[in-house]
Amino acid sequence: MRRILHVDMDAFFAAVEQQRHPELRGKPVVVGGRGDPTGRGVVSTASYEARRYGIHSAMPLRTAFHCCPEAVFLPVDYEAYAEVSARIKTILREFSPFCEDSGLDEAFLDISAAPGSSQQIARAIKDRVLAETGLTCSVGIAPNKLLAKLASDMEKPNGLTILESGEVERRVWPLQVRKLLGVGPKTEQRLSRLGVATIGDLAKLPLADLIGQFGEAHGRDLYESARGIDESPLLTVSEPKSISRQVTFAHDVADREFLRKTLRKLSREVVAEARAEGYGAATVATVLRYADFETLSRQSSFDRFITSSRPVERAALRCLDKIPLVKKVRLIGVRIRGLAPVQRKREGRAQATAPVS
Repeated sequence: MRRILHVDMDAFFAAVEQQRHPELRGKPVVVGGRGDPTGRGVVSTASYEARRYGIHSAMPLRTAFHCCPEAVFLPVDYEAYAEVSARIKTILREFSPFCEDSGLDEAFLDISAAPGSSQQIARAIKDRVLAETGLTCSVGIAPNKLLAKLASDMEKPNGLTILESGEVERRVWPLQVRKLLGVGPKTEQRLSRLGVATIGDLAKLPLADLIGQFGEAHGRDLYESARGIDESPLLTVSEPKSISRQVTFAHDVADREFLRKTLRKLSREVVAEARAEGYGAATVATVLRYADFETLSRQSSFDRFITSSRPVERAALRCLDKIPLVKKVRLIGVRIRGLAPVQRKREGRAQATAPVS
């Protein structure tokens, strides 16, 4: 039987900030946008102290401020989080070479062939991560990715949950249906109109009804997910197509130098993520959205894969110079594409030497 382990860092961005700034420990910390609660940004992560006030990810910063005016609001420092994430992923790959990276703050491991009990492996991972980063994580272990992810969320923060396939009806069915992978806000709304609030409610619906409502593929996925069925493999060699960052300004901007400064910061962030994941980029694009929502973009390509921020910054700025600043700007962003793995010695990959078409 497969043993799939899901590691989910606890309130990752906020936890990193509290680790960097010990005076913030125990305080409600909200990380999002430029850290301005009067701006247009949204919450990226809230510390558990802040969550007690009802603050959660994707909430507008202004709403978060109304929930807890005394909270500490901080801008997203993506380079710092990517650096810590890379250290964590290095630790995880020492426990299993079969590791699916699911973002900065989470990953799946296949520990089916690893020596030791599931609980021993999970505790060893938690101890290593805490010792080397000062951060806690929650771990879920189950026969598949679906149940492992559900399990990691059951005892947050700093939890360790083992979920067996025979426990789905007792432990999974009472959960809200939005906990399932693949159930976003729109699907949740449609299921609500069918009288579905929990995963157990979903499990009561016939397969034919779900296919009729959501189509063959999505309907069958929902039917199987509600029963804890998931045969999906770990994607240990998947490669991202692009990495992007963008900022929506609190007030529309007409100052080109301010736009250039913002673009430099965003460029450093996308390169930091690419480097943390072991990628070089062949193309960079700058995106500009005017106050009237008209959106323009320009791109530039390199003759080799780039792994440092300075060339990306320069290329992004050249692209910006090609976009006329005829109206005030609402949003600016940068995207790198044509990614290829570099310096991945642990996975036996050859270093990339030339861009692919």
